[in-house]
Amino acid sequence: MKETEELPLKLRGELKEKNVSEANIKKVIREYKTAQVESGESVGIVSAESLGEPGTQMTLNTFHFAGVAEMNVTMGLPRIIEILDGRKKISTPMMEVYLKKPYNRGKDIRKIAASIKETLLNEVVSEFIVNIAESSVDINLDREKMREISINISTIRNAVSKSIKNVNVKEKEGNIIIKMKGKEEILNEIYKIKEKVKSVYIKGVKGIKQVLPVKREEEFIIITAGSNLKDMLEIDAIDEKRTTTNDICELADVLGIEAARQAIILEVFKVIESQGLNVDIRHIMLVADTLCNNGILRGITRYGVVKEKASVLARASFETPIKHLVNASLAGEVDMLSSVVENVMINQPVPVGTGLPDLITKVKK
Repeated sequence: MKETEELPLKLRGELKEKNVSEANIKKVIREYKTAQVESGESVGIVSAESLGEPGTQMTLNTFHFAGVAEMNVTMGLPRIIEILDGRKKISTPMMEVYLKKPYNRGKDIRKIAASIKETLLNEVVSEFIVNIAESSVDINLDREKMREISINISTIRNAVSKSIKNVNVKEKEGNIIIKMKGKEEILNEIYKIKEKVKSVYIKGVKGIKQVLPVKREEEFIIITAGSNLKDMLEIDAIDEKRTTTNDICELADVLGIEAARQAIILEVFKVIESQGLNVDIRHIMLVADTLCNNGILRGITRYGVVKEKASVLARASFETPIKHLVNASLAGEVDMLSSVVENVMINQPVPVGTGLPDLITKVKK
């Protein structure tokens, strides 16, 4: 059909795939035309208002999984601010880990969850004893916990040897003894080693503090507190196509800017939906495009999106106006007044809607 040439390539492909009838294609074209924005429409302002208005009704809450105190997930307005600021460190990073068959049907789910969780030495020790006479730290291991996470004593000894320098690590009667190499052992140093050894990494994926296997519809997934997408994708049992994290900067680093853009849309939409509010997805998509359009993730802050604006007055209207105006004066910048903010500031018609077309007349001399 000739009419379909007006439709985007992706939409045309979908219609062809599904063998849509001619009558329905006409309906799709009609819908598509009504969904298009008029030339000169202030889409940015409409999107800002559409997100800002429900934002004022949002609660400042933290949602957490029932019965698991460690599995807190920031929701509501703090989460929206976190996403739009493009923060490198978010308050509650978490992952949704999908599994391949047969593990997603529940096979060895607890075993996989335990192998993913980051295990520190402190978790497999029943007690630490400071032996002053021998100037050593004696570590009594918890055999049951070692069996649970399938770890042996030689792995623990090697981990301690790698992490702590200038000490001798020995096995004795199924336990571990750490002794300082120096001749003059200071009691204070022995206590420091005792505290340091508690946080030695033994097993699992670094950064994954808690794991929670849950059933979602027909399959099991693992929800984690803490995030490490790069290392997680290297585990064989994990479905790398669907596993995701709520840390958008990490997604951008591991999977690229397109994945980060999609994550922004989904995360913002999820927060708005969980609050029982309704925002058209196109407004969220515009915000996501603004954050990602330079190929790198930038927050809506004076160091991110605002810094990139071509207009001096637009930059000055956000924060630290004196700094921007002084720098622009020194560099001899010219403002072409091509956007909304700068024209509002100097009381001129704004180049949107009816302010967009200019009337040109030939004047007789």
